[in-house]
Amino acid sequence: MNHKTTRDQIVEAANKLIYQQGYEHTSFSNIADAVQISRGNFYYHFKSKDKILHAVINERLTNTRKMLAQWETEGKQAEDRIRSFIHILITNREKIKHYGCPVGTLCTELAKLNHASQAEANELFTLFRTWLGKQFTQLGRGADADELAMHLLARSQGVATLANAFNDEKFIKQEVKQMCDWLRSCAEDAAQTNTHSN
Repeated sequence: MNHKTTRDQIVEAANKLIYQQGYEHTSFSNIADAVQISRGNFYYHFKSKDKILHAVINERLTNTRKMLAQWETEGKQAEDRIRSFIHILITNREKIKHYGCPVGTLCTELAKLNHASQAEANELFTLFRTWLGKQFTQLGRGADADELAMHLLARSQGVATLANAFNDEKFIKQEVKQMCDWLRSCAEDAAQTNTHSN
């Protein structure tokens, strides 16, 4: 049984369309058609496109927090949890090949538009950055944890952008393997440093 409210359905449809078409090219009528509701019903829930965008960003933030919490529960070691982040590229490879990264594409578009919600959308990257920094600290790389977090974020964004440009799944798998190898070397370096310091 579907317990989603009309508002939930609107946000879900808007989220999908904004990812696939971009914010600027997603209209009220696109979203209303996807949900199959009247314009009047639509306007009852959202008076402006910016309010829909705000709801979509909030939904993405909520879902990202849930995902990070799940990785915390499932990953026994920091290395396992960071690997979960890297493997997003594999899990979402079909979508990434066609539309790029949902976080990166939205942040880039809002920056180009100089949109008021740009900082709000950037919170998605900040969530990942903070969480990855925490994991690298737990891995034993406290001194350069944020630098490593940013490096991994940057690399994953680059992979998503090029995989989208070239529609190349093999490239995604190859890069994911290299990132996992890099992560293993980070963990080994931390273990050696900790051994020598003790």
